[in-house]
Amino acid sequence: MIRAPLAALTAVLLTTTGCAPRPQQDTQVKADLKKLDNEQSPDKLLARGRMFASMGDLTRAEQYMASALERGGDPKTVLPLLLRVCVEARRYRAAIDYAEDELKKHPQDARLRFLVASLYVAIDEPKLARQHIETVLAAQPGDAEAHYVLAVLLRDQNDLVGADHHFREYLRLDPHGSHADEARGSLLKSVP
Repeated sequence: MIRAPLAALTAVLLTTTGCAPRPQQDTQVKADLKKLDNEQSPDKLLARGRMFASMGDLTRAEQYMASALERGGDPKTVLPLLLRVCVEARRYRAAIDYAEDELKKHPQDARLRFLVASLYVAIDEPKLARQHIETVLAAQPGDAEAHYVLAVLLRDQNDLVGADHHFREYLRLDPHGSHADEARGSLLKSVP
């Protein structure tokens, strides 16, 4: 009930004291707000993030790239750059957080899940790494690299039988792969 007279009184005070926005000022304020909004567009934020990354300021690069993502930037474009910046800065937990947020929206993204597993390996969280790798293998049983990573995790946890199985699967899928020698050397029984 008091609000209506208070609003009218405020309008009168603003008008008589010269504080009320004039149409010209109102137009300028709207133009300034539009310009500011354009400066905060995902593309501009991403461009600034790239610039800071190229200068070696990884913290600021991460901030701008994360803002670009929050303001609606395309995750397929922004997220890989953001994760690269985090990894270069050795901010593995931050990278995991960004990636896991995206995995909540796209749980079937095996490449991103494999990256998250690798990040968990980097921070010495083998149980979480294993969960993610097993999820990748459930969706893509023919992924040789995932078999290799799981074999190494199992070997490091003294599950030699499980490791042997995944080393063999890696060798079956990619017999001349970059990890073939290590895989052969880690088998319980050597194969020709």
